[in-house]
Amino acid sequence: MTKQLLFYELVTPISLSRHADWSVAPITDFSFAAATNSVPVTIPEFLLAAQEYPIVFTLDGEEAVPVAILGFDKDAGLFVNDKGWDARYVPAFVRRYPFVFSSSEDGQTYTLCIDEACTAIDRSGAKGEKLFDNGERTAYLSRMLDFVNAYQTEHQRTRAFGRLLAGLGVLEPHEARVTRPGGGQSALSGFHVVNREKLRELPADKLAELVKTDAAELIYLHLQSMANFEKLVARLPAAEAA
Repeated sequence: MTKQLLFYELVTPISLSRHADWSVAPITDFSFAAATNSVPVTIPEFLLAAQEYPIVFTLDGEEAVPVAILGFDKDAGLFVNDKGWDARYVPAFVRRYPFVFSSSEDGQTYTLCIDEACTAIDRSGAKGEKLFDNGERTAYLSRMLDFVNAYQTEHQRTRAFGRLLAGLGVLEPHEARVTRPGGGQSALSGFHVVNREKLRELPADKLAELVKTDAAELIYLHLQSMANFEKLVARLPAAEAA
């Protein structure tokens, strides 16, 4: 398959006939995500992710998609180094790798897949956790299936929040400008943030709905996370030196 889902390269449905002897070692090398400057985040991640990354929104039709900004350059993030992932919280989108769901055309059926290009895979089954044992799914594979399934459930909840937010009319285009350590400037654009004034001007019933559904908390976590752009700037000297 062609490259999809950011850093996934060779996504293949997991099957006993093909993967009977395969195993997966713990992910310690995050170089697969080094060329990614943002990843989607789901509702349960806002609290922890907002402590590390700027959380902003991209627009997909009538839906606002929350993403964590990882870097200022299109093809480079600032959280991957030779020791692993350099942050206390690793986004679930990254943690579920190399597993992912593929969906049928009608969106009703999901199939667990694996990125066969992942360097943590051992096709002989000598290292890591095996996917199958005596023709049956292992406890490890069951845990991964549960994790990806839970992620998919939260993804759907997040989409509902995104539709609500986009419909409020409080989002506005934003741009992050940065001065490079070696001189010169660059800008990261193409994302949206909540305008505080427009938020305050919402009718009382709309504000009450946001509070009742916990959407207000998510919005304010997003606004607080914008201060993390300064943390990204602080990472630039080390990243450019490397």
